[in-house]
Amino acid sequence: MTTRYGALALALVTALALVVPWLSPYRHDAIDLSSIKDPPGATHWMGTDELGRDVATRVLTGTRLSLVIGLLGALVATSIGAGLGALAGYYGGLVDAMLMRLVDLQLSVPLLPILIVASALMRPSVALLVLMVAAFAWMEPARITRGELLRLKEQDFTEAARAIGASDARVIIKHLLPNALGPLSVAATILVGRVIVMESVLSFLGLGVQPPEPSLGNLLYGAQASLATEPWLAIFPGMFIFWIVLSVNLLGDELRQ
Repeated sequence: MTTRYGALALALVTALALVVPWLSPYRHDAIDLSSIKDPPGATHWMGTDELGRDVATRVLTGTRLSLVIGLLGALVATSIGAGLGALAGYYGGLVDAMLMRLVDLQLSVPLLPILIVASALMRPSVALLVLMVAAFAWMEPARITRGELLRLKEQDFTEAARAIGASDARVIIKHLLPNALGPLSVAATILVGRVIVMESVLSFLGLGVQPPEPSLGNLLYGAQASLATEPWLAIFPGMFIFWIVLSVNLLGDELRQ
């Protein structure tokens, strides 16, 4: 039941983000000086900002970008983690020890300060932001993959693949990793929410996606100055961040069971 709710909620917010900006009569960057800071109403469902731009269009356009960053970041992080975890779990010994010490080292480093410094130095594009976030989010998939391969490599089907002459790469890619996809899919699902939160925090600090391109984080950043007088500028982006993260966490928690 939880899976259904999480999947439906995520599907709904994704559909809104994909469809509404194309159907909206307003462009996300269209300035209307006659409608500055209008509260939510029939014309502008989520109000307008300090330049008269439609907040609903900007929030849903920003949601689309945040979802893309979350999905791509989780995919890249899971791919990196699965590859390194597979090497550690399959070969064991020194390879395992070195890779797991790398995981421990990275987990011991405070994530947010490093991302803040890196973003401040590089002012990353969307693609670079995805890579930066993924570079600090691969450890959990690596641990999960390692644990699964430690178990799977002792199974009869692995021994049979080796007996017929399959190379290590073929055994890992064709036989072991497909059997580890269940736990990995759970980790990847939860990572989507984490990556979106990371991007939102960086953009909120002015170090992530840069205006005029809207993301949920930089919409919150832009709302700081008028939070007391125009609260809708912060409420709606915050609601969508909460909606997305809750949806993926519900989905991930149920898949884990």
